[in-house]
Amino acid sequence: MTLPFPGDRRGTALLLVAHGSRDPRSGAAIEALAARVAAARPGMRVAAASLEHRGRRPVPVARELAAAGVTGIVAVPLLLTDAYHSTVDVPAVTAEIRATLPRLPVARTGVLGPDELLSAALAVRLAELEMSGVDGLVLAAAGTSDRAARQGIAEVAAGFAARRGVPGTVAFAAGAGPDVPTAVARLRSTGARRIAVLSYFLAPGRLHDRIVAGARGCGVPVSAPFADTGPVAELVLRRADRAWDSVARQQPALSVPVY
Repeated sequence: MTLPFPGDRRGTALLLVAHGSRDPRSGAAIEALAARVAAARPGMRVAAASLEHRGRRPVPVARELAAAGVTGIVAVPLLLTDAYHSTVDVPAVTAEIRATLPRLPVARTGVLGPDELLSAALAVRLAELEMSGVDGLVLAAAGTSDRAARQGIAEVAAGFAARRGVPGTVAFAAGAGPDVPTAVARLRSTGARRIAVLSYFLAPGRLHDRIVAGARGCGVPVSAPFADTGPVAELVLRRADRAWDSVARQQPALSVPVY
């Protein structure tokens, strides 16, 4: 997949801002996504950074992009819900980049989810399980204390399952809400026997390992995280493309979210 630049914006760089993890597999998955995005838009600089744990921080990466001569930066938060990190950490990081590089236009997009392209990524992973006649689906996410974010994940689960004509529910690796064994048991109580657990994770790590362990303990297949799928790369570029015009119009100190 190659997606051309919308207009002459080759000087603008894309900064993918991930949550970050202590698990090196997570960083590898994010770098794979960055490579896929770059391959889809030849000539565009794409860099990845992490808010915490392993990986480089956004501000030093932004400095390197500026030193390389980019004419603007669009930051894309690699987050699936609009919770604490997206409402506090990402705006703070964007403001720090803006203060550090006051002559460089900077914009940020909204988070990735919810979006139909994430559902498409889930469909890719479900197909990889090579199950026939699935009659129940569990969407398993990391977990959050944000009630609106949990509700959003539940809506994704319900919509994805409804389009396949099967019951669906949600599970969480941490925090409030059912864990995978509880969610699987609920579906089995309705008569479902061919259940799949879909990982609502961009990358592997400790919490995803907990999802995998829970699914295997129930004898249920579980899908892989989906950062390196085509739909996610397309979604990143769609988010960025909607921000290109914002970058072009900005005064040097302006930074706004573009959804």
